[in-house]
Amino acid sequence: MGVEIKESRVTDEELDRMAAFVFEYLSASVENEDEGGRMRWYPWHSADYRHNHILNVVELAEEIARAEGADVDVTRVAALFHDVAKLDAEQDIHAEEGARVAREYLQSRGDYPQSFVDAVCNSVAEHSYQGDLSDLPLETQCLVEADLLDKVGANGTALMLLRMGYEARTHMDAAEMVDRVLERGRDAADRVQTDTAESIAYRRLKRVKWFREWLSDEVSAIDEPAF
Repeated sequence: MGVEIKESRVTDEELDRMAAFVFEYLSASVENEDEGGRMRWYPWHSADYRHNHILNVVELAEEIARAEGADVDVTRVAALFHDVAKLDAEQDIHAEEGARVAREYLQSRGDYPQSFVDAVCNSVAEHSYQGDLSDLPLETQCLVEADLLDKVGANGTALMLLRMGYEARTHMDAAEMVDRVLERGRDAADRVQTDTAESIAYRRLKRVKWFREWLSDEVSAIDEPAF
């Protein structure tokens, strides 16, 4: 069962302001790199990439939440803030730090019920949870599933292929990189619990498998896929 917070309705305008704040926060984290931020030379450590990832997760999390009966407002606001601290906090504490930023924002820039603020911040804090997702509140589960799924499919494949250039690889390594996406996708499909997330995972995996087969058909030195 999802949390029921009927009195907390977040408007599209409020969501837009939150999204703008998150992008500004990420951009400031990059600008402060010399002061200890986590910016790296890979593009996915940039504010633009991280913000795009966040928006992808918001869209996926909302789709899962609506289909599964979770509180959509809690889910999509938590998704917006889940990686807000990704570029200026160490990986093992970025979820907790993101929850802190979300709490400060929600308490200072709106009249949201405390139950809503707590539910959002708890989801942000738990979005890196590595255990059984059925142990989590449904809203948090939807967020974690969406976060996993954004790394699978066309988006994950494009990022892996982009990574080849930054690692001075040639197109002959493309199949290996796509195989990594397939492995990640299978892991995600095994972890997700909701029917909606499972359906998305397998749909995305099917597309990556098709692309891997296309590579083996047209690049003679690439082996046939093992799956």
